[in-house]
Amino acid sequence: MITKFDSLYAGHVDMGDVGYDGVAVNDRLFGNDHLASVYAKTDAIAKTMDANGYDTFWLAEHHFQPEGYECIPNVLMNAVHLAHVTERLNIGCGFNIAPMWHPLRLAEDYATADILTGGRVIFGVGRGYHSREIETFGSPLFDQQGNRDLFEEQVDIIFKSFNEASFSHHGKYYTIPPGVPYRGYQLEELTLVPRPLRLPVECWQPIQSATPRGLDFMAKHGIKGIIGGGVAEGGAMDSVVQAFRDAYARKGQELELGENLSFGFHFYLSDSKEKATREAARYFEENLKMFGPLRLVRALSDEQIDAMSDPKRAPTADLPRIEGAVETGGFLCGTPEQVAEQLKQVEARYPGLDRVSVSQPVGTPEAVILEQLEWFAEEVMPAFSGRVAEPVPGDD
Repeated sequence: MITKFDSLYAGHVDMGDVGYDGVAVNDRLFGNDHLASVYAKTDAIAKTMDANGYDTFWLAEHHFQPEGYECIPNVLMNAVHLAHVTERLNIGCGFNIAPMWHPLRLAEDYATADILTGGRVIFGVGRGYHSREIETFGSPLFDQQGNRDLFEEQVDIIFKSFNEASFSHHGKYYTIPPGVPYRGYQLEELTLVPRPLRLPVECWQPIQSATPRGLDFMAKHGIKGIIGGGVAEGGAMDSVVQAFRDAYARKGQELELGENLSFGFHFYLSDSKEKATREAARYFEENLKMFGPLRLVRALSDEQIDAMSDPKRAPTADLPRIEGAVETGGFLCGTPEQVAEQLKQVEARYPGLDRVSVSQPVGTPEAVILEQLEWFAEEVMPAFSGRVAEPVPGDD
């Protein structure tokens, strides 16, 4: 039963000329003042969500994007700030990209955020998909086997540091601690100081390729999965949901279909499905322009990706249109009643699902995001009887 509503914001600044006929992604370039406006926009979204009963605001870690699409490099630092300007909203790490961190620095920073926010930060890890980011930080991405090997060892270390009062690790990439003398004794174990106060740590990870190895690793650590979020086509995919449940079953834990998962949807409300689809089309197209060349939409051909980068060719090229995404259920468009009914169908299909994330694509202006989140909270969320509405802070 769906009881929690979240939203994901990857950190895009307001931008004009969006859509297939708008400015090409690689031609966008913003000055530092405008790139820094991402923080005021993040504050506004967080405060709107907090006032309207959302559960978790998911932020994404990204680096080196003067194009303005994903401009938040430190989710945990931002989360501590947001906890001070909101009353109850949880802040989700969606996601910290482990290959761009030393695992113990990431573990320390999360533990600090857990303590300073009273447990309002939700941990999350990912492997990454931007070569400009990961390879710049000295980790592999084009070598996918190396990327996965490194990621898994890092996450193993992070959970050791969370769960054990003292620990050691000897692996392919890390020897922790180094075998050195320290203050008169030989160093053999380390202690994370401080460790998180809330144990076990709830952790989330995106599900993209859904390989047995990847899903088994999630089950090993009890990691929960997010499907969608604007980059996975098709919304909640049956085969992925079943494969996730099967991975937990191999570990000996039986889940209901949809349990330990969150489904991510883009959405747009209007007076009719047709009007909503029409108004959201440019944002859908801008989102695809951004993520398609990164091979996060596997159905795209090389020819389509090439056409998408040219504003003169893209509008008439054979490219995905929002109508297809609306038809398959990955993009929710319509009146509040229509969108609520679509989510009710998802709820009925996946009885273990208790959380969904509803967001706008990159390129959507702040004013539209705030309007849509408020409208969704007022007229869609109340349709879910299992949800316990809390009073807005300050109300009697």
